[in-house]
Amino acid sequence: MNAALQGTDPVIFFESQRIYDIGEQFHEGGVPAGYYEIPIGEPDVKKEGKDITFLTIGHTLYPALQAAKELESAYGMSAEVIDARSLVPFNYEKVVASVKKTGKIIVAGDATARGSFLNDLAATIGSLCFDYLDAPVAVLGSRNWITPAHELEGAFFPQPSWFIDMIHERIQPLKGYMPGENFTDAEMIRRAKKGI
Repeated sequence: MNAALQGTDPVIFFESQRIYDIGEQFHEGGVPAGYYEIPIGEPDVKKEGKDITFLTIGHTLYPALQAAKELESAYGMSAEVIDARSLVPFNYEKVVASVKKTGKIIVAGDATARGSFLNDLAATIGSLCFDYLDAPVAVLGSRNWITPAHELEGAFFPQPSWFIDMIHERIQPLKGYMPGENFTDAEMIRRAKKGI
C-alpha cells in the first residue's frame, strides 16, 4: 500500500479478507513499526524447493505452504513457493529461475480459473520456460461458481489437498496417492461442456 501511495500511476489495491486472521510469518520481529515499502512487481520466494514451483496470488500462499509441507513429509518432494505480491507490473525473472530448477509449476490463486489473470501468468510462463518444463503449466483456481457462504468456502477456494491432487493428476503420479478432487483431462472437458 505504501508503494502504491508513493507512486504517480493509478494503482488498484486488493487484499483478501481471508488473510485478516493470519499474522506475519515471514519477517523476524513481525511487521515493521516504522515506514517501509514492498516494491511493486517483485515476487518473493517464501520457501525454497527443488522439485516443483508454486506461484501464488493472495491468500492461496497459505494453502500452498501447507501443501508443500505435506508433499515433503509424505512424498519427499520439495516445493518452492513464490508469492506474486502484485500482478502488473510483474518481474518473471524469479519465476523463470525457479522453473529452470524444478521443471514444474502450478500457478494458483483464489480467483476462478476461467477468465482470470492466472491464465495470463501461465501462458507467459509457458512461453518463457518452454525449454525447461517437464510438464505443462498447471492453473489452480477457485470453482467457477458464485462465491458461497463461509461454511462452503472449503469446497470453493483452493485447499492444500488440491495442490497435491493437481500434481498427481496433471504433473506426475504420486505413489499410493488417492486424489480427492478430479483434475483429469476428461473432467476438464466435462466441466467446459457443462459450463461449470
